[in-house]
Amino acid sequence: QVQLVESGGGLVQAGGSLRLSCAASGNIFSISSMRWYRQAPGKDRELVATITSDGTTTYADSVKGRFTIARDNAKNALYLQISSLEPDDTAVYYCHANVRRTDSQVWYSYWGQGTQVTVSS
Repeated sequence: QVQLVESGGGLVQAGGSLRLSCAASGNIFSISSMRWYRQAPGKDRELVATITSDGTTTYADSVKGRFTIARDNAKNALYLQISSLEPDDTAVYYCHANVRRTDSQVWYSYWGQGTQVTVSS
């Protein structure tokens, strides 16, 4: 199986920064696109940032210039550097990956359990 585990969330004051990490483990053959999503209380889950296997990145308009997504393919790791935090950034942040396992030629979709980011004003 494959597991995604996020870390790095916490309570931070507005204007502060955090670095979220996501570690993928298990019987991984290859990972294509990786993404960060977030879900605020009472709202739908939204896509925050995407990074392809070759490093191409895209961002939601609400986070452009403040968030930076990165990955380490050798470590099967995903990162999100978030700065100039605003109270509206408060949410549970989830990593997502499209994974091809060593025991299959099918690509599967995996989610982490989420990490809470709370921004105080």
